[in-house]
Amino acid sequence: MTKRDPFKYFHSSPEIIRLAVMLYVRFPLSLRNVEDLLHERGIEISHESVRFWWQRFGPMFAAEIRKKRAERLRSGPQWQWHLDEMFVKINGERHYLWRAIDQEGEVLESFVTKTRDKKAALKFLKKTMKRYGRPHILVPDKLRSYGAALREVGAADRQETGRWLNNRAENSHLPFRRRERAMQRFRRMQSLQIFAAVHASVFNHLNSERSFYSRANFKKNRAAALAEWRQLGAA
Repeated sequence: MTKRDPFKYFHSSPEIIRLAVMLYVRFPLSLRNVEDLLHERGIEISHESVRFWWQRFGPMFAAEIRKKRAERLRSGPQWQWHLDEMFVKINGERHYLWRAIDQEGEVLESFVTKTRDKKAALKFLKKTMKRYGRPHILVPDKLRSYGAALREVGAADRQETGRWLNNRAENSHLPFRRRERAMQRFRRMQSLQIFAAVHASVFNHLNSERSFYSRANFKKNRAAALAEWRQLGAA
């Protein structure tokens, strides 16, 4: 059975749609910024088209990236996860964005809740472990909800806490914070959940740690990531 073409009936080419989604999600740009950048390349579209494209195709692209990553991670042992939660305001009300980060600083899972208790932590952990398996070490902050949730799932012996151990999770918040400011915050839990999941997958896929590679290897990794991005959603 042939795969349905998700770009069917769209007047713009898949290449333009992928480019617009990548620019909007990866970089701290507004919808009108993306419209202006594409205009300089000779591509005339409305900022509302960019909005529709990222809402329609962003989750689809992210799901493809996440599926491949989950299959790769579950095939081998995982060393360490860092767990942390961010404070995010929605219409002036505080919400919590739970995030799991692997030892390389890539975001595994994002989960939005209204509370920061054991029930929320347990739901977040079960969702993450169901998709990626269990790591050897879990490094949360000193929130007591993590300890209670880890005891519930039988992973209390894998917990490690310390003053500087969770810096990797804290640093991973910065790209999302920059993107949040560009979007002038969020107005609904659902929109925050969708965007956080899409942003994490796209940023993981296209981000390369320049300081870890030689220039030649960095260019190869970047070219490979872009080539794979251009195949997302292909029939």
